[in-house]
Amino acid sequence: MTKFDIVDLAGREVAMRLERNESCENANHVDVVILGAGPAGAATAIQCARHGLRVFLIERAEFPRSAPGETLHPGLLPLLKELGVEDRVLSAGFLRHEGHHVHWNEPERFIAFGDDATGPWLGLQAWRPDFDAILLERSRELGAIICKPDHVTDLVMDNRHIIGVETATRAVSTSFIVDATGRRRWLAQKMGLKTEYHSARRIAWYGYAEGDCPARAKAPVLRADSTGWTWVARVRSNIYQWTRLNLNNHRPQEGWMPDELVGLRSCGRVCGADVTWRIALKPADANYFLVGDAACILDPASSHGVLKAIMSGMMASYLIARIKSGYVSNEFAARHYSDWIRRSFEHDRAHLSTLYSKLIFPS
Repeated sequence: MTKFDIVDLAGREVAMRLERNESCENANHVDVVILGAGPAGAATAIQCARHGLRVFLIERAEFPRSAPGETLHPGLLPLLKELGVEDRVLSAGFLRHEGHHVHWNEPERFIAFGDDATGPWLGLQAWRPDFDAILLERSRELGAIICKPDHVTDLVMDNRHIIGVETATRAVSTSFIVDATGRRRWLAQKMGLKTEYHSARRIAWYGYAEGDCPARAKAPVLRADSTGWTWVARVRSNIYQWTRLNLNNHRPQEGWMPDELVGLRSCGRVCGADVTWRIALKPADANYFLVGDAACILDPASSHGVLKAIMSGMMASYLIARIKSGYVSNEFAARHYSDWIRRSFEHDRAHLSTLYSKLIFPS
């Protein structure tokens, strides 16, 4: 078994419905073109469609697609409810847990999400192929035109103003373009947008193990040491995901696993992701928005990448709708969004900097 085999039947059924129902034959002019159908892109599509905008979403990969599992804080549930997918996510069979263990320059302790009169708050260990498919299905239901697999090849410009895109199969004119291509940052790369870096290069490595690990049956763990940190979580009944960030950027040795997973069978290959801290200096302008990792990136120790991705997509869609309704100018919306992205990034960067200052960095 590889990680690409570990996809629920429900996720495959959603993907098949998307293939049967989506069509992009009649998309000539739309209000919004969205590049990328991950959580940020799908959330943007859902909210734009709810505001009555004509949405054209382009995704280069087939669904279901492989993506690292994601631990979701229960604070995300109100946003999922707003997007109209809370019930589907809660019924998808994702593992639930009350918090996580942390060992970071102090004795290991359990950090609970919290509770209320109904009981403890439960986070979700989302399996990303299924989670992403649920969001994409919702955007299709609301009328978003979904083209996949397809990819953007060029921008259509008029006096340095984006008026459309060309894909491998068609040309589409648009009033707005949203880049949700994650670390690829297609639009930023194409337009030469400047990026501000706030850390040395950092690579997060992740892999999967199959078997039984009682220590991780109920909650994930984050453990730091003088050379970096390790995250371990159960993402399926007998599948565990580990993530390792070495401060010297070295790839884990062949066959390496966290101590508690030693003896389990490795499944799939070890992959790396560039998580160098960075932010686009101009995440929005007159008619474009960068959302999710296309706007800014911090390493996974910040612990809420999907939450921030969805929030940025919802914020961008709200501002686009306000522009289209004539309530705000393009310039005001771009400035407001850019300031919001900057404040959010700086808040999380300060938290991470404090966290890393507690480690003994290697010489």
